[in-house]
Amino acid sequence: MNRRILMGLTCALVYGLGVSRIVTAETIVVDDQVQVRDEGVNTPKRGITMSQVEAKFGAPSAKHDAVGVPPITRWDYPNFSVFFEHDRVIHAVVVAGETPRAPESAAPASSAPPPPSDSNAQATSPSG
Repeated sequence: MNRRILMGLTCALVYGLGVSRIVTAETIVVDDQVQVRDEGVNTPKRGITMSQVEAKFGAPSAKHDAVGVPPITRWDYPNFSVFFEHDRVIHAVVVAGETPRAPESAAPASSAPPPPSDSNAQATSPSG
C-alpha cells in the first residue's frame, strides 16, 4: 500500500514539474564523473560549416589538427568544444566544470578560510 502512495506522489510531482516547466539536460561522463551540461551555453548546431561557426562565435581559442578518416577536427572555445567531420559540425560539448565567472570586483580572489596561525598551532600541540 505504501508503495502505491509513494508512486502516486512521485507521478504527481513529476507531472507538476513537467507542466510548470520542461527541464532538459544532457549528461556526459568526464574523468569517470557524470556532469550535467549547462543548457544556458549557446553552442553551434549540427550540420553548420566551420565558416558559419567562426562567423557566429568568433575565432576559437584553439584549433586542433584533423585526425582519422574521415577527418575529425576539434575547435576549443572558452565554454565549449566543437567537433567537425570535414567542415561540418557533428557535435558540440560544453566544457565540464565551467561556470560563468563573476567580475573580479564582485568576488574576493579566494573564498577559502585562512590557514591557522602559528599561535593556534602551538596552542593545540601537546606540551613536551
